[in-house]
Amino acid sequence: MAGASVLPPAEVLLSKRVQELVLNGEEPPTPYVSRHDYDATKDDYSTLSLIPIIDLGILSNSKASTEEYEEELMKLKLALQSWGCFQAIGHGISSSFLDKIIQVAREFFEQPMEEKKKYAKTVVEFEGYGADPVPEEGQSLDWSDRLFLDVYPQDLRKLKFWPENPTSFREVLKDFTEKTKMVTELTSKAMAKSLNLEENCFLNQFGERSILQARFNYYSKCQRPDLILGLKPHADGSGYTVILQDEVGLQIFNNDKWHTVPKVPHAILILLGDQMEIMTNGVFKSPVHRVLSNSGRDRISIAMFYTPEKGKEIGPEDGLVDVERPKKFKKVKDYADIHWEYYDRGMRALHTAEA
Repeated sequence: MAGASVLPPAEVLLSKRVQELVLNGEEPPTPYVSRHDYDATKDDYSTLSLIPIIDLGILSNSKASTEEYEEELMKLKLALQSWGCFQAIGHGISSSFLDKIIQVAREFFEQPMEEKKKYAKTVVEFEGYGADPVPEEGQSLDWSDRLFLDVYPQDLRKLKFWPENPTSFREVLKDFTEKTKMVTELTSKAMAKSLNLEENCFLNQFGERSILQARFNYYSKCQRPDLILGLKPHADGSGYTVILQDEVGLQIFNNDKWHTVPKVPHAILILLGDQMEIMTNGVFKSPVHRVLSNSGRDRISIAMFYTPEKGKEIGPEDGLVDVERPKKFKKVKDYADIHWEYYDRGMRALHTAEA
């Protein structure tokens, strides 16, 4: 490509961190530009209330009336068929604790760069502080820094990447991991029951050593939000993802429009990944989503990726395959690895699992 040699390579930019670019007052470099075809009419901010809200408390409460329970199950099914995500309330995690996990994340990212770099990753590693591994040539960089950690099972934890400052970070993250595990168990059972399946069927597919990975995201202020995205459009390669955000910015693509996910007090977003679409034989959807950048404020989010155990074969539930609804996907192993190979090229990987 003509003139490419004069651009700073992605490896150099990623070694610098977005936060450093902002602190130094530098203009966003060319490799971050992702919206050459930007069309403001595609950004729909008027549909905030359309993201369904589901009360997991009703679905776990034996005292709920049959009518109330069945109604919430149907709402859950419709939400995951049409949106592939929902705002969960009644999930059992206190609002004070959700505030605490956001606070320790912010305290980590607001530390001096020298402190954060103690947990730095290389440009090819996933775990640690920095940015995603360098994408293939031609793919834009995201306007964000993140701390990515394996948090469960415990023997997968690499504590050299777990911050010691703020001093409460490790304990709060351990606690959040346990609370998230309870949410995934409740959610997996509720999804199965909404499809008239045995309640543990999805939990069995995830396996006894199902994986949780934490991604703490920091989106710095950006001078050119019209050209640069915090996180490029993609679908997740997880089973599903539990997301907490302190400010709006996350958008879901649905019915040919981008819809901003609102802040709902004490809610967490449950967003399906490709592996859940595979397990449900395409009944539930894995939505494409992105994160906008913002010139007026920064943003923190925490994503907990819930993924089947390593080497575990997953596939469509038998109860969702029949003559009228033939098998759409084949059985696959370690789909998250396949997903990343395509994500790196700006592509989806779901077609690789088609029957």
